[in-house]
Amino acid sequence: MKHLIYQFIKQHSLAIIATTNKTNGPEAALVGIAVSADLWIIFDTVKTSRKYHNILQNPKVALVIGWDNETTVQYEGEAKVLGNNADAEKLKEIYFEVYPDGRERAKTWPGLVHIKVTPKWLRYSNFNEPVVIEEVRF
Repeated sequence: MKHLIYQFIKQHSLAIIATTNKTNGPEAALVGIAVSADLWIIFDTVKTSRKYHNILQNPKVALVIGWDNETTVQYEGEAKVLGNNADAEKLKEIYFEVYPDGRERAKTWPGLVHIKVTPKWLRYSNFNEPVVIEEVRF
């Protein structure tokens, strides 16, 4: 199932991410994503964004990936701002494979950071015949 989910996410470059603000209010945003073989989601954002500040105060996030053809992955996990070590650079490379222009943004956009989301729970849902709904816990 993890391989199927990886292949599904890899076909999508956009997701909706939900975070919570200081008063526990929900906030959602569209983000460009990449996925690692470990099902980590990588995206970039700027330090002035609401999602960045929300993640700093509460790293628990949810994403929805895919919606065409009644097939989605619901993804809950923990977000962490990537640093500049070798592991972080490998993850950024995965992101740059999907978004080659991300390299230029990383050099020129003030306050741009990359975020890694580690999965805690996933649900793959395909409502086409035959219907497939599978949950994965980490």
